[in-house]
Amino acid sequence: MIVGSSRPSAATELPEPDRSAEEARRAADQVLSDPVFDRPAPGLLARARDWFFDRIDELLQTILGSGGGGVVGWVVVGVLVVAAVLLAVRLTRGVQREPGAVVATPGGPARPATDWLAEAARLESAGDWRGGLRCRHRALVASLAARGLVDEVPGRTTGEYRVEVARRAPAVAPDFDGATSLFELAWYGGRPTGADDAGRFADLSERVLVGSGRS
Repeated sequence: MIVGSSRPSAATELPEPDRSAEEARRAADQVLSDPVFDRPAPGLLARARDWFFDRIDELLQTILGSGGGGVVGWVVVGVLVVAAVLLAVRLTRGVQREPGAVVATPGGPARPATDWLAEAARLESAGDWRGGLRCRHRALVASLAARGLVDEVPGRTTGEYRVEVARRAPAVAPDFDGATSLFELAWYGGRPTGADDAGRFADLSERVLVGSGRS
């Protein structure tokens, strides 16, 4: 009769978590860092999102502050993070439009490219080259949307815009990719940027608009 076993339990075989609760929270917050959430007056969806993440934060503090985190606690943390990401995707996707139409977003109609370029000039004159590059990218997307080359949808990623440009205007796809990479390195990658990058982006943007062959 076997009275015991030297085989370790499933719980002891699980690896130690390599991410803290704060890192998990930052990962979920990064999903919501898209400019679509930059609204002066949060709407109903934004308030619901904030309420949801406040509850997640309270649960995380309860689980990790009770001293009983362990495997079960980290499983719960993982489920909460996945739920947060799914909610963020749900809140920012599903809006479609016909090419050339104006998108109605919670903050009002889509801004024209001229507005974004004016904002870029204002930020750059104040020394905010990173913010200026973001506005220049938004201006390029708005211009392409006005020409029916992309669908300017809240929450759409830069990769999705690349796919659309490559499909609808393949001749300018390399220049659009180059301009987008400049924006990503500065905005998401944190690379220092300045007047040189702004000038380079402006050149690439002009080549994209000229090469697209639409007015």
